[in-house]
Amino acid sequence: MARNGINKRELDKWARNLVKETNKSLERAQRRNPPRVSAQLDATASAIPGGEVTESSGYPARLLLWLETRTGGGANIEQIEQEFPESPVPLALQLEQRGLVKALRAASGLYAIHLSDEGLVEVHRLKELQKNRAARLRYTMDAFHRWLFDTAGDQKPINPVLFLATPAVYFAGSEITGTELHEALAYLSQHKLIERIETEPATVAITPQGVSCALAGGSVQDHVNQPRPGTTYNTYMPNAKGVIIGEQQHFTQNNTDGVDPTLFAQLAGYIGQVSTTLGMSETDRVELERVAQDLHTEATSENPEPGRLRQFATQVKDKLLEAGTTIAATMGVQMADQALAALTQ
Repeated sequence: MARNGINKRELDKWARNLVKETNKSLERAQRRNPPRVSAQLDATASAIPGGEVTESSGYPARLLLWLETRTGGGANIEQIEQEFPESPVPLALQLEQRGLVKALRAASGLYAIHLSDEGLVEVHRLKELQKNRAARLRYTMDAFHRWLFDTAGDQKPINPVLFLATPAVYFAGSEITGTELHEALAYLSQHKLIERIETEPATVAITPQGVSCALAGGSVQDHVNQPRPGTTYNTYMPNAKGVIIGEQQHFTQNNTDGVDPTLFAQLAGYIGQVSTTLGMSETDRVELERVAQDLHTEATSENPEPGRLRQFATQVKDKLLEAGTTIAATMGVQMADQALAALTQ
């Protein structure tokens, strides 16, 4: 058994093949034992940093979405048990406690639940959230990493197929895809939070760095984006005030335009952190860093000009869109959109 360091191309191929293997294994298992939804209370919600109960746990969200398809938005316990065979009562009580369903009771106990107005709003939010690709990928990384730590935190190799049988495989009530799992595995391995093990079938193990990330209690992105001691983010130099790009949070400039350059400086710092992970050609990477440096210079100047901030941030966004749809690029695009939106407020 060998633990190997691999380049990005090999990593991508490995993750793709691993997902194919997991999908085949899952299909075989489903043919032998067709799946039925388990209605146990989902502990994953508290395990995923910042997760909402119906957002980062599959069963509550799936029950809400299922109720919405029923006539009148409700069902009795017997009907729910046909879809959720392991006693749906605790799950219904959990949703009732959060005001998302209304429970109907008799002397014998709870016998039916119906979506409340708040539940209908939550169903709409879940459906919209399912379309948020960046959120889905961030969740997939966090959920797999947390599951790996909880299941094999002693760094023993484990078959990632097992993850697909957990409640954490659902985000906002929809199943995460093989493509999303592929990208999550590649990203985690690229940042040395997991490593592939040359076994048959393929396995993965959490690394010491991955264990540290889990113990810190934050998200994968929190760990990846945290400043490292002595880091100056590629070739970026401190500005005239001695502030290293990416470290600053808020600025005070003597300007009359009412511009808060914080988001633009943070965007430039983020590019300094991730530019080498975007898979761009050397020429494109250097150009992206040059534009980010121009953005940083303008954002940290005494009187940042809105037009120049917009110009440089737009150029950064365009170059990130050209770089592809990696997680790092997608997050950069979102940061650029937030910074540009601030100029119009």
